Amino acid sequence: MPSQITQSPWQTAALLIARLIFAAVFLMAVTFKFMGMEATAGYIAAAGFPFPLFLAWCAAILEVALVLCFLSGAFFTLAALIAGAYVVFLAFAFHGPSHWAGNQAEFGFFVDHFSFLAGLLFAAVHGPGRVLSVNLGWPGRA
Repeated sequence: MPSQITQSPWQTAALLIARLIFAAVFLMAVTFKFMGMEATAGYIAAAGFPFPLFLAWCAAILEVALVLCFLSGAFFTLAALIAGAYVVFLAFAFHGPSHWAGNQAEFGFFVDHFSFLAGLLFAAVHGPGRVLSVNLGWPGRA
């Protein structure tokens, strides 16, 4: 059953701005991948993962899908949850405790991923809003 709760203009604007920020972050990430897929693969290989070029392309495809979901509102809750899992994976794989001794800034990068995760979880709970959203998603969830 659709919710009958109305949103004030500032709440509607906040939801749209949050969706744009999420989309922009992943758009920047995928843009850097497309500008240097080999460099991305090198970074993945340096972290010890096999098939780095394949994984770089997988990451790029996922990030494009996330951008589309955040911009359109389609499958928004699922996209926010997947993005959250992806962000936690990236935190541990590329900025986890094994990196902290060599570079103290890595700890900051690690913690930043969890701030982003908090926003994604909050977004997953509250959805994309009703404005500029195609509202596709899980059955029973607008």
